[in-house]
Amino acid sequence: MHVVVITKATPDDNATVRVDPQGVVTWGDKLVLNPWDEYAVTEAVLLQERYGARTTVLTLGNEAHDEALKKSLAIGIQQAARIWDPALEKHDSLQHSQAMAAAIRKLGDVDLVLFGKEFTDTANDQHIYMLGRQLGWNVVGSMLKLLQVDPTAGTLRLERMLEQGIQTVSTRLPAVVSLFDDINEPRYPSFVNIRKASRAAISIWDAAELDLALEPPAVEVLEYLNLPERVGNVEMIEGDTPSAKAQALVQKLMEAKLL
Repeated sequence: MHVVVITKATPDDNATVRVDPQGVVTWGDKLVLNPWDEYAVTEAVLLQERYGARTTVLTLGNEAHDEALKKSLAIGIQQAARIWDPALEKHDSLQHSQAMAAAIRKLGDVDLVLFGKEFTDTANDQHIYMLGRQLGWNVVGSMLKLLQVDPTAGTLRLERMLEQGIQTVSTRLPAVVSLFDDINEPRYPSFVNIRKASRAAISIWDAAELDLALEPPAVEVLEYLNLPERVGNVEMIEGDTPSAKAQALVQKLMEAKLL
């Protein structure tokens, strides 16, 4: 059984994202493993331990995305590859799914592809379903619990989250599955494994190596803009006693017709 996790590096949740006058986006800190994908990486490692699965992590992007791959290796994934080609510099979800489908075909024996719920930098998950379409595989979203894997029969049984509640489903492998955060407790790598992962070899595949014929982007980003600055006026309420300050505050609120 071969399990593939697809991930990317995203800005830290606490990073301050800015757009400079030339339209270049910066976030003032290094990229991290997409937080939702920590669950997918952990689930793949659990399958590796329980069923002897082989595990691979894939990403698309320049060398900045090696951070996500190295953390995945440190958590326990066995091998990593990064897809990068100048033709993919401004890729959209369609091209992302085409590139990942080509990489999975190159690997050749993949049974299960795992994603986190979404990529946090774009709040986007359409690439998950697009990949299923590119491969012609079943897609199951929002998995909460993996109930049973039968590699011999080629089936997967799981629970997933719907607006109406929890649904139990069974699907045939190969399949593409996205995960919710309730599925497991993400593992954190040891210092020794972090050191080992920092020296690990990462395969780099370009479009030619993947025999990748890209369709034109379906979506084009025209411009990035900073959020408007939030401006607020603060007035300190004066008074000799707490009671006087409270009365002054009530008076201000009444004058503003807020009481």
